[in-house]
Amino acid sequence: MKRVLINLILAVSCGLNMFADDIDVGLLLYKQGHFQEASEYFEKSCDDGNVQGCYSLGTLYDNGQGVKQNFSKAEKFYVKACKGGNASACHNLGVMYEIGQEVDQDFFEAKNFYTKACNKGEILGCYHLGVMYQKGQGVSQDYFKAKELFSKACDSGMVKACAKLGVFYAEGLGTQQDYYIANKLLTNACVSNDAMSCNYIGLLYAKGQGVKKDNALAKRLFAKACDEHFELGCKNYSILNNH
Repeated sequence: MKRVLINLILAVSCGLNMFADDIDVGLLLYKQGHFQEASEYFEKSCDDGNVQGCYSLGTLYDNGQGVKQNFSKAEKFYVKACKGGNASACHNLGVMYEIGQEVDQDFFEAKNFYTKACNKGEILGCYHLGVMYQKGQGVSQDYFKAKELFSKACDSGMVKACAKLGVFYAEGLGTQQDYYIANKLLTNACVSNDAMSCNYIGLLYAKGQGVKKDNALAKRLFAKACDEHFELGCKNYSILNNH
């Protein structure tokens, strides 16, 4: 599961001079690939109370860039940044608790951090919180809440959230079953190379569920899913191809 990385698109026009803030210098150095030097400026920035500096330093320890990989230190700096209002740090803590990395696996804590991240505008937090409601991890299973969260992430352009939402409409989970909306969402996700979506639409066409049965189109969709290394797509293609 990927965690949010430092946003290198942040404009740093001040350059490396005495008037630049430590965080700006650190981000510029990071962008140039000077990770060790960047870590020093991030640490100074964090010590001065800049939550972006704490978050950025956490990502370096998380990924072992310029410093020895250390998940315990990453967690420490993420906690500091999250408490200071950094949504991405809250999300990354959610991931750590969900998978049990350097902390005891705790779905309840993961849910709490994902909720904080989502409420602060981090769409990955909304998506992962939706998955927890879908599976009933750390919360009571609630398809309506999951659908709401996937919708929020999908509206922000997150392809895999749109794919999840498409499946919910196809299966009537948390919403009234609607193959038209499902097909639209899944097709758009498939065009964006979401392999699960391609495979799922393929199944709809192979079975004639909500669409006119079309084995030729189903095969093409299974093949696309397979090309994206989705194992079920390969299996479904093989089954349909042998009939």
